[in-house]
Amino acid sequence: MAEKIVQTAGRDQLGEFAPMFAHLNDDILFGEVWNEEAIDVKTKCIITVVSLMASGITDSSLTYHLQNAKAHGVSKEEIAAIITHATMYVGWPKGWAVFRLAKEVWNEEVPELTEKDRYQNSIFFPIGDPNPYGEFFVGQSYLAPVSTEQVPVFNVTFEPECRNNWHIHHAKNGGGQMLICIGGRGYYQEWGKDAVEMTPGKVINIPAEVKHWHGAAPDSWFSHLAIEVAGEETSNEWLEAVSDEDYRKLS
Repeated sequence: MAEKIVQTAGRDQLGEFAPMFAHLNDDILFGEVWNEEAIDVKTKCIITVVSLMASGITDSSLTYHLQNAKAHGVSKEEIAAIITHATMYVGWPKGWAVFRLAKEVWNEEVPELTEKDRYQNSIFFPIGDPNPYGEFFVGQSYLAPVSTEQVPVFNVTFEPECRNNWHIHHAKNGGGQMLICIGGRGYYQEWGKDAVEMTPGKVINIPAEVKHWHGAAPDSWFSHLAIEVAGEETSNEWLEAVSDEDYRKLS
């Protein structure tokens, strides 16, 4: 006979303040749903972990259910595969967050997060690899393809103080680029105009033949999606670097 699940946390923590909630938690959720026999407890543990992960819940309640999963037979290899699989559907930052909790529960040493790791955990899209066009940037940048079919879309990430050189997107017709900020804080500037601050949700439309640059603020990582606008006879011309003197004026 399967072990009966018993829960008293509701009454222990909320019995006087919210007795109905405590009843629903202890008697219905755990007393009936968790003890329903159509699905074994190990499977219920896995479903619960994935459900909380998908909802972005990474507090003590998820830690409890990870511990419960381990106690009911979910191995380190299994939980790693479960979180990896779910990450493909619910998002990379959530996967990172849950893996850190899981490593603690399965008694693995958790290394210190780097600044890059912490920033990655704050954005949806992957940072990617060092930018192969790094020679046209001051500082370290990264590039991750988001879409390589139909409309090319790339996530470009800049470490603090990193910016690309002045450049121009040439086109006989159409062309240009669209930038959508997805994390951190940065700047966009057209030649002869004041710089525009970019924060998450800010959209910049760059026409062809306009000299410009974009990059991170001195004290912040920065990421934007770069969307290439279709055009005729398009090309990119890299020009001089943004001088330290001009860049520091922005802050």
